Amino acid sequence: MPDRKRPIGIFDSGLGGLTVFKELRGLLPGERLIYFGDTARVPYGTKSAEAVVSFSREIAAYLLAKRIKLLIVACNTASSLALGEIRKVSPVPVLGVIEPGVRAALAAVPRGGRILVTGTTATVNSRAYSRALAAGGVKVTQQPCPLFVPLVEEGWCSKPVAATVAREYLARYRGKADALILGCTHYPLLKKVIAGVMGPRTKIVDSARAAALAAREELAARGLLNPGRAGRSEFVVSDAPERFSALALRLLGIRTGRVTVKRF
Repeated sequence: MPDRKRPIGIFDSGLGGLTVFKELRGLLPGERLIYFGDTARVPYGTKSAEAVVSFSREIAAYLLAKRIKLLIVACNTASSLALGEIRKVSPVPVLGVIEPGVRAALAAVPRGGRILVTGTTATVNSRAYSRALAAGGVKVTQQPCPLFVPLVEEGWCSKPVAATVAREYLARYRGKADALILGCTHYPLLKKVIAGVMGPRTKIVDSARAAALAAREELAARGLLNPGRAGRSEFVVSDAPERFSALALRLLGIRTGRVTVKRF
């Protein structure tokens, strides 16, 4: 198989990485995409660093065995804790979601601006975003939002409880941030709720969109873009395929078709 026709591998702890998948599908319609959601072990944000690294290595090995041409770690927690370990063993380029999100945030605010980073507890504690933003001359505040992932995984993005939880985490920052980074790929599914709490002066930076654009740039630079128009999609989860498929359709309008189960 020519290198440009090989698939792109994408993985996340659950549904959240589908926000990256959807952006990729829109940007790169000819690419074959293989998505893995670790639904048996979601959420990653409350797990130890050692557990997240172990899970990420397992999934990366599974996707690399499918002869992918690019691996996207579409999970901020895994990107913050395991990206370096995966890159050590991967024969293909590996992209995370933190670096693209940081670049997009710095482009959205003036020097000396104020950026609020939201993410899982593990991502915030890793300080991956604050370290990456440090060179940009901005003021950084971090806010863990651990209940956002369970809300998305339950399909409760538009229920009143989502707004209640968002206010609890974020109301204190209203009018005090120039930009807010959605530092978890689940969070774009709560974007309207979060924007409503933060108010109109805060720009919402979607790391999923930024990651998809970075993937297109990487493939183009390596001459690996597939110019076709009808790329296939494959979905794999570690548990509950029917629920995954139903939520993918309801929350993102993605029709998965048959979903394969792979357990480790």
